[in-house]
Amino acid sequence: MTHTRFAFVKAGWHADIVDRALEGFLELIPAAQVDVFDVPGAFELPLMAKELAATGRYGAVACAAFVVDGGIYRHDFVAQAVIDGLMRAGLDTGVPVLSVSLTPHHYQETEHHTAIFRAHFVEKGREAARAALAVCRTRAALAA
Repeated sequence: MTHTRFAFVKAGWHADIVDRALEGFLELIPAAQVDVFDVPGAFELPLMAKELAATGRYGAVACAAFVVDGGIYRHDFVAQAVIDGLMRAGLDTGVPVLSVSLTPHHYQETEHHTAIFRAHFVEKGREAARAALAVCRTRAALAA
């Protein structure tokens, strides 16, 4: 069965940046084919991705987050847990789970850095859409 629907999950932290990934995704995949879900932060992405993938409704699930050093916790540990969880969600369900979850080495909440990452997330959203479409085409060809 070829799926024509996609799920896009986005974390609420730094929404002004993260939401741009959805914009890029929707440049290549029509909004009518995308169900959008919000979660509080990056840490909640893997569980939501797994639950959405397990429904069997989606050809792929894309997840977006921006994990930065907030000075309170080790952001690299959070980022690694998120990426590992997203990979496991895809492997456990057999549905591609794509990551637009970025962890910059250096980020400061300045106008300059925000502008750079907002633009970068648009491109990363496009890349996720291309990957979702490509993997769905390949899987459909294998099933034929």
